[in-house]
Amino acid sequence: MQSKPTRSNAIRAAIALAVSALLVMPAVTMAAPKGDHGKKPRKQPGDAGAFTIGLLPDTQGGSTPDGQAHVAMHPMSEVLKHQDAAGVDLVIALGDLTDNGSTVEFMEWRSVADAYADKGIEFLPVMGNHETSYAYTAEWIENMKDFIPADAVHMPDYEWVNYYVIRNNVLIIGLAYYNLPIAFPWIQDVVLEHEGLVDHVVVASHDGLIGAKYGQTREQIVDGTKNDDWVYSVQPQIREFFADHDVIYVQGHEHMYQRSLVTAKTTLTTYPSGYTPQGGNYRMDMYTQIMAGNASYKGYEFRYGERDLVQMIVSQKNATLSGGSTHFDVNSSLLTFDGERVDYSSWYANHTAKGNGPEYAFDADWKLGDHFSRTTNRCETVIFPDSIPEGTRPVLVLQPEYKSPECLADDGTRVQLVGGVNRTFNRTDTRQRDMGYTPGLTRAETLNDLVRLAYQWLFQYHQAWSPNLNGPARALPDEANDELVFPETTTDLKEHVTLSWLPATRDTVSDIVIVSGTQNQTGMYQGDYGEYKDIELDTGLPFSNPDGSAKSPVILPDYASADWDLGTALSDPYAVMLTGGAYKGNTKGIALALRAGENWTAATPPGCEVNAAWDESYLVTPPTVPAGCPTYPLVGFDADHGNRWWIVLQEDAELALANFR
Repeated sequence: MQSKPTRSNAIRAAIALAVSALLVMPAVTMAAPKGDHGKKPRKQPGDAGAFTIGLLPDTQGGSTPDGQAHVAMHPMSEVLKHQDAAGVDLVIALGDLTDNGSTVEFMEWRSVADAYADKGIEFLPVMGNHETSYAYTAEWIENMKDFIPADAVHMPDYEWVNYYVIRNNVLIIGLAYYNLPIAFPWIQDVVLEHEGLVDHVVVASHDGLIGAKYGQTREQIVDGTKNDDWVYSVQPQIREFFADHDVIYVQGHEHMYQRSLVTAKTTLTTYPSGYTPQGGNYRMDMYTQIMAGNASYKGYEFRYGERDLVQMIVSQKNATLSGGSTHFDVNSSLLTFDGERVDYSSWYANHTAKGNGPEYAFDADWKLGDHFSRTTNRCETVIFPDSIPEGTRPVLVLQPEYKSPECLADDGTRVQLVGGVNRTFNRTDTRQRDMGYTPGLTRAETLNDLVRLAYQWLFQYHQAWSPNLNGPARALPDEANDELVFPETTTDLKEHVTLSWLPATRDTVSDIVIVSGTQNQTGMYQGDYGEYKDIELDTGLPFSNPDGSAKSPVILPDYASADWDLGTALSDPYAVMLTGGAYKGNTKGIALALRAGENWTAATPPGCEVNAAWDESYLVTPPTVPAGCPTYPLVGFDADHGNRWWIVLQEDAELALANFR
């Protein structure tokens, strides 16, 4: 990365004094911009070891009574402090760094970021709508050129706006607000050029195709301008390409946290994955989208809801300090890449800060809000909540049970989910919205046109053979007012469960499987503004079930924590079956093992395993284990099927066969 131009101490002091004079409200003390951000050697393409990316959400801070806009320095400082302590190598600033793109705001932002850049943390800033609408190009370049790495490769004709870098085995592409469709041909060229040279692709922009409050599909297609096809013409191709290349798409803009799966086809035709004898393991036809949350002094309510035609939400949390919500959230998310493995964790903290004054300073009390671990060699499934109404057709994918096809390791070991029910899930409400049209101007010429576009691009049209679990009419024509209404509704979240493989180590005699995604929901229910609701007492919104009724309160199992903090969360009991490959028929001393930190331990003490084939009834009535043996986890050995083991778990886990002779 380029070094900053050195300034004399006198000039630095003058700049700092000028900035402080502009602040009407007392602000966080700002260090003057510093030069020489190269004190710590940075990891370069091809370097070994883990590489960690931090996600910095929107940091605009609103305006003081004199009209001067500011950066939300308290939340921004807490996020970067958290990410620095976590050892991040690079921070992606996801746009809306500022509110009005003013010199004061850029200096405030830099005054916080500079201290971490001086430690050797790299920054990749992308433009948000508050930069593209308010800042001058020259000022953006002047302030961000010292953060955008010197080895960044810029998109022709969009220099300093769209660019990419490679770090270790990760291709990271940064895009400005609304630039995804514009840059798509370039993105394709860049990804294909580096195919086989990198294992992971991260695309970062301020906004995305599928939003929570916004989203280019809603804004530019359903509510778009007639014959304006810059999004319309490429949207399906983007979804297909990102799914094919296992892209992790990260964005800001929405001022709430959400992780979802965006499908290349439709939700109801995106099937669980396994392996084929000829092709090996295959993934589901979808990509991961992460809305990184908030680091500002404002939060948004959840509008429109799950775009259930092409989206499955697996994590959702917003806080608005309004509408019954008692606080804002600040979010800090981390992506760690190590070879073909990626570990993700997202943290949140509550706060009530509304400005940069010292009275608003806070020390973030970070709690784990979302996480996953997976590799590029994996199988996966989406587990739906068991709130699916009785009588709903299965439709291949609406599965509330922890069951999956077999997944094959390179050494021939096989694994699959074989039992359990998703009884512990989170629930969220959305706000009602409406949309109109203007013949000759909008893409929709009639109300029927608008209905068609909504169901063609955003929402699953409800029929018995293609049910919509969020309600029978996600878009409802209001003929009296000649507008389309998107009714408020209640959505139950899904689980994305992955079975990923890593090669055997010297401590294992089989390849290692990572089971992830079972432990991310605890029975929380929030309203559209992020206000607390009790899932066991509060009925969902009217019209939120497929038959038009309201979703009923849920009786949570006694192990459900009903807490946003996942630090002590348990999953519903589920069963995993592991069948050894190379060691089939040679089982002496070999047992099922669990990774505990850096070590491997037997899943149960010797002689405590159940000698029987797996039976789903064990989840309700466990078999008798020998006296003195622990009752959990329940582990079995099925000698009739070779080296086959099964285990009942209530947490994500890493499993392998190991020799304990």
